[in-house]
Amino acid sequence: MTDKSKVFVYPKDVSAFGFDWGRLALTVAPEVNGATRFSGGVVDLPSGKGHTRHNHPGAEEIIFVISGHGEQMVEDEKGNPVVEKVGPGCTIYVPESRFHSTLNTGDGPMQLFVVYSPAGPELVLRELPDFKLLPAGK
Repeated sequence: MTDKSKVFVYPKDVSAFGFDWGRLALTVAPEVNGATRFSGGVVDLPSGKGHTRHNHPGAEEIIFVISGHGEQMVEDEKGNPVVEKVGPGCTIYVPESRFHSTLNTGDGPMQLFVVYSPAGPELVLRELPDFKLLPAGK
């Protein structure tokens, strides 16, 4: 249920998308607090885990590495994969509809903050076979 008064939101306070590779807690989204132009949240990736190559049709994405180390792939305009090692403080821009993937190559957890614009395309993640809705606080 949307609560437009939710302007201060912690990942533990919202339900999360759980997957075999980690979790995504949307802390800003139309269904969380009525955001209309973008959505975003925190991604947690255990060591050795990551999400496979995918895209968000019609949406741009920003990925900010909060903690941990990994390899980020973003395809160039010709569809060639460009892979870089990333760590805390790195911002990754994923152009509209561009394929990308993230792998935690560090010994500990990796945490990211992601932003999608416009909001909505990230909801297709609910259709993945390993999707589980995790209640708030889990």
